[in-house]
Amino acid sequence: NGNTEANDPLESINRVTFAFNEAVDEAVLAPIATGLILGVEALGGMLVGAVSAGFMLAIMMATAGGAWDNAKKYVELGNFGGKGSEAHKAAVEGDVVVDAFKDTSGPSMNILIKLTCLIGLVIAPILGGHSAESNHVDDVTSKEIKVSVDMQSNDEADDVTAKVTISTNINGNETSEEFEIDGSKDEVMEKVDKIVKDKKQD
Repeated sequence: NGNTEANDPLESINRVTFAFNEAVDEAVLAPIATGLILGVEALGGMLVGAVSAGFMLAIMMATAGGAWDNAKKYVELGNFGGKGSEAHKAAVEGDVVVDAFKDTSGPSMNILIKLTCLIGLVIAPILGGHSAESNHVDDVTSKEIKVSVDMQSNDEADDVTAKVTISTNINGNETSEEFEIDGSKDEVMEKVDKIVKDKKQD
């Protein structure tokens, strides 16, 4: 029984270390899996949860470690039987475990939270897929339209025949279209304005 009691603190430390290593693995794999399977919104929710839960867990570890360490010192002052008592043995074993809480696992939660958020933020743009759409929008914004109107009067009173040439330049690619419009000058100009307006909206 004495050997088992002596080994218990070491076994507890091994369990804490193993659990922490598992948590680090999950911090790397969990954001990637969440983003790929559930999408960017779920990844954002996971990061918020990781920060909130990780912060509270770190505070709990630091507080519990300090409390248990103080409990051992309190027993060593002569309370609950003092040194050599069962309470002192229990406090010593507990202090071995919570030293990892107070000095290693608790502060390391900061790194764990940062690692999770860093990986999530790195893969978020890849999952979002907005870069191609943004580039396309930027390309279309560079648009220039030139209009040339050549009017010729008909034999009738106010009727004219207009040859309209519209040149459109989009990012250096120029296209040209020609239209022939008959009618009065006002009707021709109204139709030209409508064509230009439609071109600008394309």
